[in-house]
Formats: sequence, C-alpha cells, structure tokens
Amino acid sequence: MSVLPLIFTSGWASGINAYAVVLLFGVFGATGLTDEVPESLQRTDVLIVAGALFLCDTVADKIPYIDSVWDSVHTVIRPVSGAVVGALLAGQSGSLPEIAAGAVGGSTALVSHLVKAGARMAINTSPEPFSNVLVSTAEDLGVAGIIVFAVFHPVAAAVIAGALLVAGLVTVAFLASRIRRFLRGRARRRAEKRPATGAPPAL
Repeated sequence: MSVLPLIFTSGWASGINAYAVVLLFGVFGATGLTDEVPESLQRTDVLIVAGALFLCDTVADKIPYIDSVWDSVHTVIRPVSGAVVGALLAGQSGSLPEIAAGAVGGSTALVSHLVKAGARMAINTSPEPFSNVLVSTAEDLGVAGIIVFAVFHPVAAAVIAGALLVAGLVTVAFLASRIRRFLRGRARRRAEKRPATGAPPAL
C-alpha cells in the first residue's frame, strides 16, 4: 500500500504541532506498534529533543499573543518538519519517491500552519484568554488522535485531515476581518514602541 495517505496526514498534523508528530511516530516505532517509522525518528536523542520542544510548544501555544509570535517563528520549521517526516516515511516504505513525499508533506504542513496561524490571530482579537487555551488543547488532542488513527487507518485519517484542512481554510476566510484587525493592532503597537525620529535632544 502507498504511504501517501500517511504522509498527507502527518503533513497536516506537522503544520499544527510538528514536535508532537515526531514524538508520536518515534514512540510508535520504538514500541513496535508500526513498521512504517524509520529508525532515525526512533532514536533516543530525537525523542528527548522532540519531547522537550513539545512541552515548550504546549505552553507557548496557550498564551495570547505569545502564540502568534511562536507561530511566526515556526513558519519555516513546521513545513520543513512535514517535508522531512514525509521523505523519511517514503524512504522507509519504498513505495513513493522521497522528493515527491517531501513536497506533499511540506506543502500540506505549510497550508495547515497558515490556517492555524490565521485562526490564532483572529482569536487574539478577543480580550479573554480562555479561547486560546481551549483551541490549543483541541489542536493537541486532534493531532494526537489523528496520528494514532493514521497509523492503523491511513486512508480514513487522510480523508479526515483533508476535510479539516478545507474547513480550516473556510474558517480563516470567514475570520479575515478579525485577522486584519489583529495585524493592524500589532503594527500600531510596534509603531508606538519605535522611538520618535527627529526629536530635539534632551538638555
């Protein structure tokens, strides 16, 4: 069976929480639950680093505005992680060229990441912090659930991931006005912090 559905699902999940994907795949491979995971993801040092970064992601992702800064930093990290995981899965399976698998995993992770980041900008226009915690927790549980499901039912998991991706794009389009409000607010705050030019020197 082609590993493409698993790569697509892992790409979607990597766009939300790349460290959780690496950690879960590594644990599943190390415990023998699946043969699809390459040994490089099962290494102890990889699992330790992924676990530590997952904890950092879990905390940062639940703090208003900090989560958007964290997302900005991971605009490159998540797609690259999705591409690497996809290529490794393809190399382990041998049923799909690694370059093609990396392109699928990376592009899917990028779109998923942009959906996540856009939704967070919209949520951050709300003054209360509880929405961030609820959404972040739902994302963590969703990533864990779909990766576990994908290991045993890759095609069905890919269908679910595709549906969630489309739903996310529709939601972000619907929240476009709130996202623009967040970006204007952030630009205004940066302008206020920037020292004024041309001010007379202090005596």
